[in-house]
Amino acid sequence: MRPVDTFDPPDRSAGAFPERQAESAERVWAVGSLVRAVADTLSARFNPVAVQGEISGFSRASSGHCYFSLKDDSGQIRCAMFRRAADALSFPPRDGLRVQVRGRLDVYGPRGDLQLIVENMRAAGQGSLFEQFLRLKALLEAQGLFDAGRKRELPAQVRHVAVVTSLGAAALRDVVTALHRRVPHVAVTVFPASVQGAQAPAELVGAMDLANRYRGERGPCELILLVRGGGSLEDLWAFNDEAVVRAVAGSSLPVVVGVGHETDFTLADFAADLRAPTPTAAAELCSAPREQRLGELAYLQERLRDGLNDLMNEHAQRLDRVAAHLGRPAARVGAAREMLQMLQGRLQAAPSLWLQRQHWTHAQLGKALPAAMDSQLQQQRQRLQRSEAALSLLDPRLVLRRGYAYLTDEQGRAITHVGQVSSGDRLTATLADGTLPLQVHEPGA
Repeated sequence: MRPVDTFDPPDRSAGAFPERQAESAERVWAVGSLVRAVADTLSARFNPVAVQGEISGFSRASSGHCYFSLKDDSGQIRCAMFRRAADALSFPPRDGLRVQVRGRLDVYGPRGDLQLIVENMRAAGQGSLFEQFLRLKALLEAQGLFDAGRKRELPAQVRHVAVVTSLGAAALRDVVTALHRRVPHVAVTVFPASVQGAQAPAELVGAMDLANRYRGERGPCELILLVRGGGSLEDLWAFNDEAVVRAVAGSSLPVVVGVGHETDFTLADFAADLRAPTPTAAAELCSAPREQRLGELAYLQERLRDGLNDLMNEHAQRLDRVAAHLGRPAARVGAAREMLQMLQGRLQAAPSLWLQRQHWTHAQLGKALPAAMDSQLQQQRQRLQRSEAALSLLDPRLVLRRGYAYLTDEQGRAITHVGQVSSGDRLTATLADGTLPLQVHEPGA
């Protein structure tokens, strides 16, 4: 490292140096030289450096390099993490995650920006991760992803199981061994995915989606086992990823999650249809032992045999009853003859009974007819009297008897207005007891 000159300006107020003297002593830097000098100074003064803060603005370029800022309440610094260091991470960095990084300070020449080249990163203690775990758990729980009502029963007879895990994981060996020991007839299809690291969540989601859509020679999968061995909170963090949890909850197939040891819990456990304490237990929960299935088959076989015997006995009894009836035809013929005689007697008596009923009906009608006719005649007389009274009230002669008259012209038309007549017209006045001829002298006077 080459030394960096430092320059303290003179005290102009004291007049120690004239203005021209200061200007001649001042060093003029080229921009690139100044940037390199600052970078060297930072490197000599601070590197290597460890920084703790919260990730903000995280992004990963197609080259694999990661860019983000570390911030706290009082400031922030831009960071770059190259692909080699990023691939070695045991957890996926994301915005809001509190981490502790080690690296070296540098100045990015093209822009003159101060940046921290991160060479190692770890979570800043389990507390911050656990807080993030609780926040995401509360969010997903509020959205109903953990509701017991949406969890499904596992198939009673599984024929095809999908296992989502890493090909190099010990959990895969444990699951396959348990399934082969308990249900050797069940088909097992492995959908490989990383179970740790930044790329794990996307691979787990893709593997589960493929398992839901898979159609193999032995038909589609009926159940998904999502398994992984034990580890720290950081090691199991992929199973706390929101996308993975939503994929578990949204799977069209029932999902059994067996991640870590019995004391380990992940958000995927809460979203699964069934949580197993270990990968081996996950395999055992979805596969009853072969001896148990054989015992169930023996029990069903016994019930089937008993049912067939009962059915055969029932049909034998019915056959005996039918044979007993057929063995005494004389009794059936006698019963039929008695029925025929009874019907014949009822047929012979039917006409006389009908005539008797008709005679009785006619007698009753003969008694009721005169009274009905008298009642009807009385009603008609009353109606006639009421009509005569109403008609008499409308007789115009009653009005004429009170001194009124009505006039008609020579054509017999009624005169109701003065304007209908003229001087010299002849009219006829009709009174109560006759008519009078009239002549108009001065109409309207």
